[in-house]
Amino acid sequence: MVTSSPSPRSGDGPADQTASKDWDSFRRQMPVVGRWAYLDHAAVAPLSGPAWEAIKNWSEDATINGAFDYRRWMGELENLRILMAIMIGAQPEEIGFVGNTTAGINIVAEGFPWQPGDNVVIRADEFPTNQYPWLNQAYRGVETRRVVCRPGTSELDLIAAACDSKTRIISVSWVTYTDGWRHDVAKLAELAHDRGALLFLDAIQGLGAFPLDVAASGVDFLAADGHKWLLGPEGAGVFYIRREHLDRLRPIGVGWNSVVHEHDFNHIALVLKDTAVRYEGGSPNTIGLTALAASCRLLSSYGLPAISQRIVELTELACQQLRSIGAVVRSDRSPEHRSGIVLFDLPGRDPQALRAQCRQRGVILSCRGGGLRISPHAYNNEDDIERLIAALW
Repeated sequence: MVTSSPSPRSGDGPADQTASKDWDSFRRQMPVVGRWAYLDHAAVAPLSGPAWEAIKNWSEDATINGAFDYRRWMGELENLRILMAIMIGAQPEEIGFVGNTTAGINIVAEGFPWQPGDNVVIRADEFPTNQYPWLNQAYRGVETRRVVCRPGTSELDLIAAACDSKTRIISVSWVTYTDGWRHDVAKLAELAHDRGALLFLDAIQGLGAFPLDVAASGVDFLAADGHKWLLGPEGAGVFYIRREHLDRLRPIGVGWNSVVHEHDFNHIALVLKDTAVRYEGGSPNTIGLTALAASCRLLSSYGLPAISQRIVELTELACQQLRSIGAVVRSDRSPEHRSGIVLFDLPGRDPQALRAQCRQRGVILSCRGGGLRISPHAYNNEDDIERLIAALW
């Protein structure tokens, strides 16, 4: 049974301890637990119960009433804009909605005022989403410098070494998708700004799992889809642009919703909104964003500081149990870099075969980086970790 989400409590913040949270109530709002030990939120997460209910309610409304409640739907999306701004420490006018992380990256990659000879610096092991939009700028004379980061080396030093006076953007994933390395966002922004560049943060593997303050840390642009740690559906994501950069980008995908007189269809004048909505173009993914709003309210009710601590506790327990059966944990588990992703090997065992074995035994995980990857959320529990260990034998 799906229960209603708990009301936010005053005082929620970094001082909260996970022991003070009712994680069983979170678990009751995740229908997936009735069938699976789902440890794959870094891939595609299951929908939360509130998101499922939101989809059913919207579908029924749209089927029976058509667009009669359109204004209410748009009000729900504006509430999501406010909620996302609070979640990442931004202003609502700096938040735009996108179909996926790729679309958010392309807003910057295609709209930035590049000059021949400019370059962008990325890690060579970025997910393809954070590589191809930049590589696609080669026709404009823009070089994409792909930095190979190896264990035992400082990724910040390597990224810094790749920069020069022509570096315009450093684009990095907050958390790497293979082994879960979590970057210090403030240090990345400082590195970029010291070199006259801007920081683009691919936040999809951290948003919903860890707190973030884009204003305090100095992030210039950010994008994330909602189908991983935010527990929303695919195709409903968020784009952030620091307000001072609004006029720096040439808007792409401009449409009726990009202009200040969006509902006056007879008035044709390209007067763009002075907010990130100028990048949204046309009709939004109302059903997807409504579902995402429901999941974001659920997450916010527990607080991201407590959720991140809970995720760290579960992944530390998993690492301990995995090592006890001879697994080699390949993720950096130091406090400053650990995340909700754990990459591991079982020497002499085939990862694909083990993944299939786990699925047969009700445990969902992925193969990445030549090993097995788990990514539990805060609603997972010790029983799920025990099921994982049993399934690997």
